[in-house]
Amino acid sequence: MVRSFVRTLSEDHFLPMAQEVDRTEEIPKSHIRLLAEHGLFGVSVPEIYGGSASSALSHLITIEEVARCCAATSVLLTTQALAIAPLLIAGTEAQKMKYVTPLAKGDFLGAFGITESGAGSDTASMSTRATRDGDYYILNGRKIFITNGGEAGVYIFVTTVDKTRKNKGITLFIVDDGTWGLSFGRKEDKMGIRGSVTREVILEDVRVHKSQMLGEEGGGFKILMKSLNHTRPGVAAQALGIAQGAFEAAAKYAQGRVQFNREISSFQGIQFMLADMATQIEAARQLVYHTAELLDTGSREIIQYASMAKLFASDTAMKVTTDAVQIFGGNGYMRDYPVERMMRDAKITQIYEGTNQIQRLIIAKEILGR
Repeated sequence: MVRSFVRTLSEDHFLPMAQEVDRTEEIPKSHIRLLAEHGLFGVSVPEIYGGSASSALSHLITIEEVARCCAATSVLLTTQALAIAPLLIAGTEAQKMKYVTPLAKGDFLGAFGITESGAGSDTASMSTRATRDGDYYILNGRKIFITNGGEAGVYIFVTTVDKTRKNKGITLFIVDDGTWGLSFGRKEDKMGIRGSVTREVILEDVRVHKSQMLGEEGGGFKILMKSLNHTRPGVAAQALGIAQGAFEAAAKYAQGRVQFNREISSFQGIQFMLADMATQIEAARQLVYHTAELLDTGSREIIQYASMAKLFASDTAMKVTTDAVQIFGGNGYMRDYPVERMMRDAKITQIYEGTNQIQRLIIAKEILGR
């Protein structure tokens, strides 16, 4: 039911615009309105906060089907989920009502500011500082590669109250767009997901009340890790959708492309490539969907499986899209065809929300019980 509806919506509205979104580096406002009107920003968010209270699987299938047609548009869903997750995990009731509800309804976009020039995977090196000043905190720092930077209505920032405390000093704050001292750098010129806006975010003496703290002072690292356990499966679903779209394009092309008086799909070399692509995609799908079940049941295994799903699905997306370009041959290298865009889009899924090397570290830690 969910897949059928989202697939039709995506094929009718997002697929025809995917090439243009990539070329112009801009997602039409109509895409955001469609996702909001149909409740797709809040699929698994509790009803009390404006969501549909559906399963994690429904949420992941939604991302998968949108990404199958336009990866850049699917980033709207994954980034909104990344902004919502820490609020649901650690927010007060007032914070949830104020921020989760409009985010789930798509009234405005959200953003999560983690990465800095000297700190990404290494959160202990975070340098964005939160200095206590009575009932307020003063935030200073620079965040890079922030999706929806300059576009979001609310930002969640990862800061430190004391760098010497490393991860125990990490503290999260909610900052509204328009807050004095909050500014933005240039729009980044990216390899893929080009329609998605990415900017540097600058905080200069940004003054926020202590009520804007998310969780407790020094408790931000645990919130961040829990949030990523909930959102990495979304990146996995995004990668899965990209791979599926590329596979379908390659299979269709192979059945229509004639060389040596035969469709190239009749050649065993191409058949083997398509068979491997289909198998890898289905293996990734089963892992992603199993991870969704773990999310719904609240299993502690989610730590390991969220990383496994993200790792395997994104590596699969990169392999499948590269093979799709190969099947297209010279045409695959041209922007007139979709697979070169899909290959560029796939790469980021191996990088953001924790590189795949970091995912391997997490998986090993869970396996070895360390």
